[in-house]
Amino acid sequence: MNPFDLLQETYLSLSANKVRSALTILGIVIGISSVIAMVSIGQGAKAQIQSSIEGLGSNLLTILPGVVQPGRGIVSSGRGSAQTLENKDLPVLDSIEGIESVSPELSRRFQITAGTGNNTNTTVNGVLPTYASVRNLTIAEGTFISESNIHSLGRQVVLGATVATDLFGDTPPLGKTIKINKTNFRIVGLLTKKGGAGFSGPDDMVIVPLTTMQKILAGVDYLSTISISVTDKNRMNEVRDAVSDALLTRHRVAEADFSIISQEDILGTLSQVVDTFTIFLASIAGISLVVGGIGIMNMMLTTVTERTREIGLRKAIGAKRRDINRQFLVEAVALTFIGGFLGVILGWLIAATVTYLGLIQTQVSLMSVLLAFGVSTAIGIIFGYYPAQRAARLNPIDALRYE
Repeated sequence: MNPFDLLQETYLSLSANKVRSALTILGIVIGISSVIAMVSIGQGAKAQIQSSIEGLGSNLLTILPGVVQPGRGIVSSGRGSAQTLENKDLPVLDSIEGIESVSPELSRRFQITAGTGNNTNTTVNGVLPTYASVRNLTIAEGTFISESNIHSLGRQVVLGATVATDLFGDTPPLGKTIKINKTNFRIVGLLTKKGGAGFSGPDDMVIVPLTTMQKILAGVDYLSTISISVTDKNRMNEVRDAVSDALLTRHRVAEADFSIISQEDILGTLSQVVDTFTIFLASIAGISLVVGGIGIMNMMLTTVTERTREIGLRKAIGAKRRDINRQFLVEAVALTFIGGFLGVILGWLIAATVTYLGLIQTQVSLMSVLLAFGVSTAIGIIFGYYPAQRAARLNPIDALRYE
């Protein structure tokens, strides 16, 4: 049997039972489209996380008080308290070669109210002027916190884009007053909207002078974090070691009572979590592929039974076992190939719809499409092999007598 005759027989066989063939194909379509949609959403989430973190500065080191332990988060160490970073640590860091800028921070959550009657509960960051350059922030309107604000315990504030909208809506907030912890602050600047929550949520953040945060709002003299901008990304490990040694000497402790993490550490951890979650979701979606494969086997076994006399007639006029085997195997592969093609289209449409709705920026990769076709073909061969073999092994005399 030549290839053209084989394809023609396959078409006639599948079209003879359109509803059954369509339902069998549907199982493959659902499985393939689910896998492609899940993988594309996972890749989109990974890219969005990477973009958000790199937007905060790819050459950033963050010093946290206490020791970060897997599964336990930040725990106390050294002095018996996790509040181990102080203003006195800053001169030590400024003297280390390879550091471009040092930005100490003290963060707290406060309820913030505006004269409009609106209020929000968000993070208030006490920072120095270096914070903007270290965290790669830009000002959309007004100015950032200045040195004079720091020295005078100024009541100036810079709002993130989301906070400004929550408090003032479409009204320009620059120059207006808000109240933080019963203290009035004047809005002097608005941050450019970055989009995405990021790791520090720059859009959903309020920035005040560090001295004002420590002495007026929080009433403490320690720091939440110290962010360091490194001059050369290739010297990250070298600078990290130098910072660690300097702080160990400054704190006079044998074991670190602080932790130093980089943006690469954060990105690597989050990417690993997203990859694991994507594989998990794709595996669940892949179960429907197995179900679809079982449906193909069931259909092909039914087809073999219905066409027993036809098989016997073919063998009686000279058809060989491999011809019968090939015919039924091609029919099974055709079902999965059509299902795979339609599944790729549906999966792409689902991913495009998710992107269009603004839920997440999905990415449909060529590899996932090729993998979908490969899997669909493999399912056709695997689940079609047994029915094809069963048909090929039929005795022609018994087949012709079959009722």
